[in-house]
Amino acid sequence: MTVAAVSPAQEARQLDPRNPVESARHIIAAGSLHACDDRRVGLELEFHLVDLAHPGRRPSWVAVQSLLADLPEMPTGSSVTLEPGGQIELSTPPHPDLVACVTALRADREALRGALAAAGFGAAPLGADPARPVRRTNPHQRYAAMEQHFEALGYPGPGRAMMSATAALQINVDAGPATGWSGRLAHLRALVPMLIAASATSPYLGGRSSGWHSMRQETWHGIDPGRSDPISSGDPAEAWADYALHAPVMLVAEHERLIPVTQRVTFGAWLRTPQLIGRAATRQDLDYHLTTLFPPVRPRGYVEIRCVDALPDRWWPAMAAVAVTLIDDPVAADAAAELCEPVAGQWEAAAQRGPGDPALRAAVTDCARLAARHCPAPLRAEVEAFAELVSEGRTPRSELNDRIRRVGPLRVLEEEARA
Repeated sequence: MTVAAVSPAQEARQLDPRNPVESARHIIAAGSLHACDDRRVGLELEFHLVDLAHPGRRPSWVAVQSLLADLPEMPTGSSVTLEPGGQIELSTPPHPDLVACVTALRADREALRGALAAAGFGAAPLGADPARPVRRTNPHQRYAAMEQHFEALGYPGPGRAMMSATAALQINVDAGPATGWSGRLAHLRALVPMLIAASATSPYLGGRSSGWHSMRQETWHGIDPGRSDPISSGDPAEAWADYALHAPVMLVAEHERLIPVTQRVTFGAWLRTPQLIGRAATRQDLDYHLTTLFPPVRPRGYVEIRCVDALPDRWWPAMAAVAVTLIDDPVAADAAAELCEPVAGQWEAAAQRGPGDPALRAAVTDCARLAARHCPAPLRAEVEAFAELVSEGRTPRSELNDRIRRVGPLRVLEEEARA
């Protein structure tokens, strides 16, 4: 999602060798959020790529690259990128409102579906690949280094699964006026448990079920908490700077190579003691470090909401509408804050139990009904259908789980890829 440009003076600012920690803190805080009166929306939807002739076999990287090279431009301008396990992602540019963004992503999703089908492939928007073994196919140095870092620090399974077998619906919104940043970020943090419980579509991962409501969130919980836990409360810019400085360094660039860091060294420690890595950190190192941090709500000038599982086409527009309505409609946002207050901070419980927890079930049900009353009219029928689903004690996750029990995870993956 494109945001207002950083000033040339700020962009050119380098780390001050006399006080690199405070210099880095200033740079991180200054770039965290950009003041804006707009209410633009961007969406990013990830899919598990499936060879329809061999659905149980993850497509080779050569096949994936060939497929991507032959894709047409998306009609409304979404970019198409690839993830470590061959997942494919559609990312819209920012749109002036929710309806425009959903309409655009639908159009590009249809174009992607048609192009993939013509080549014998499909794309399944699910929070986790329910059937195929976890395996990285993208050989890019970044992902190889990430895998080595996770293995060295004791998170090999969750690290590989996070990279190669999960998919999200990421919702991007403007930061809003600077005077409202603290309240806006606090509100987003409070919504996270409800959003996790409502959106989960990952009852299985790699052919097994752990019992977590969202196995996608389980993988994030299993990697270094300094990289994936929520950012603390307080002034958003300062909290993000603290988070980044205390987070571990994952990899460093050396002469066009990306080298994994195989011991736990925080970026702040690297700044204070360059010998820990072997050289002093640079502004470029700082910029890259920020791309390796994955809290559920992340400031990028605008704000990324990263805690929502990818959902089937029946549900992702409704889930986007629930989230954006409860963020940007002032009446709905105030009511949602009250509804979510009893479960604020309970993101781990939401990932483990979802609406099986009575307080979370109440938050999901009441927030869905609230969103149905306040969302834009073109999306109301879909949000009402979602509200009806959760009011019956069901979720997209339970729908998938029922199907998996009947026909197995591979069949469900194939059906979603063909849908």
